[in-house]
Amino acid sequence: MVKAIVTGAGGRMGGRIISLIYSAADIDLAGAVEQAGHRVIGRDAGESLECGKMGVIVDDHLKTCIDRGNVIIDFTSHEASLRHLEIAVERQCAIVIGSTGFTAEEMERVASMAGKTRCVLSPNMSVGVNVMFKVLEYVAGILGDDYDVEITEAHHRLKKDAPSGTADKMARIIAGVLGRDLGKVAVYGRKGIIGERTKDEIGIQTLRAGDIVGEHTVMFGGVGERLEFVHRAHSRDNFARGAIRAAKWILDQKNGLYDMQDVLGLKDSRKS
Repeated sequence: MVKAIVTGAGGRMGGRIISLIYSAADIDLAGAVEQAGHRVIGRDAGESLECGKMGVIVDDHLKTCIDRGNVIIDFTSHEASLRHLEIAVERQCAIVIGSTGFTAEEMERVASMAGKTRCVLSPNMSVGVNVMFKVLEYVAGILGDDYDVEITEAHHRLKKDAPSGTADKMARIIAGVLGRDLGKVAVYGRKGIIGERTKDEIGIQTLRAGDIVGEHTVMFGGVGERLEFVHRAHSRDNFARGAIRAAKWILDQKNGLYDMQDVLGLKDSRKS
């Protein structure tokens, strides 16, 4: 049986994950964690989710409950996720991380630590988005340098990082296929007399408004035509379901760093 510990239990994603675990037959909630001082600390994890009592009290530190579970599902912040990964390595517990905003240096730390346990890290756990990642890889390989690439992402007004981890992943996939260094060709905003668009640049634009769960549009603009690929998330449940799917999958894997492409069996499918 999968015994999951959910961190960020009082947040929007943590709440949806706990609710879906409650209704699932093949995964149990073994623990729930929130940062010290949060209103849910000391309460039953199901009380504020209209699930009724689940028999799991929300703790203020992962070490308090980690021995009750075999996998951690973490949607917190990149700083908190690094601390949780350190504990997962120490206790040899698998972990699924959906946090975004990691710096390049932090990602190096993640990769180093993940080799000592089993870790799935993905900026987007949605099955649909991960299929779109593969589609973009395939399309970019066909279109090559003849089409301009522009990415637009929109999220709710409370999102703290920009651009989204998903938009960044899309840009990195496309840049990799086209042989470009994203750090040199990415353009995150345009204003004033900027001159003609360069051939190699990849535009990444950010919108923040209301309660938008998540929208990503990738445009390949050519002469006389354009192709647009769009993913719209209507609720957080698709991310939560993907995280639960990853939690079930990771328990049967060897130590290492994985992403949702691994979970879904999509990795390297274009090359095979």
